[in-house]
Amino acid sequence: MKLTLNREYATRHLGVAALFLGLAGWFLYDAVFVYPNLPADGAHHTTVEFQYSFAGLLLFASMVIALRVWRNWKATLEWDDEKMWGSLTDGRPLAFADVDKVDDSRWAKKGILVVKAKDGRRVTLDAWHHNLDDALVQHLLPAREQ
Repeated sequence: MKLTLNREYATRHLGVAALFLGLAGWFLYDAVFVYPNLPADGAHHTTVEFQYSFAGLLLFASMVIALRVWRNWKATLEWDDEKMWGSLTDGRPLAFADVDKVDDSRWAKKGILVVKAKDGRRVTLDAWHHNLDDALVQHLLPAREQ
């Protein structure tokens, strides 16, 4: 089985990134076309420099959000009855028998499981970022911390 990206998470975050990108375009448009054509003696609440800086800030925020979604989309985790493997396990297989503890203290409220392996690896599974399959959760919960 394979972990997949949570569609709701991706849609919401990419929507915010698109909104920020649109607002950045709006501020850039104002800086290039509107503010240079306003009378010099008028009372303006903002300056051209503010328009450029806010456009840059919104563009940066848009890119950060989109890159975070892309990073979660590229994260891989597959499993069968004996082990799990993928980029979330550092590219090495992690047998369920080698799971030392599972911290499920945030599972009920936030849908987060932290898997701690005997070799020191930590795998964080977040149900907001990925669709967690019940079969995987059932493999992991018997090893939870007491």
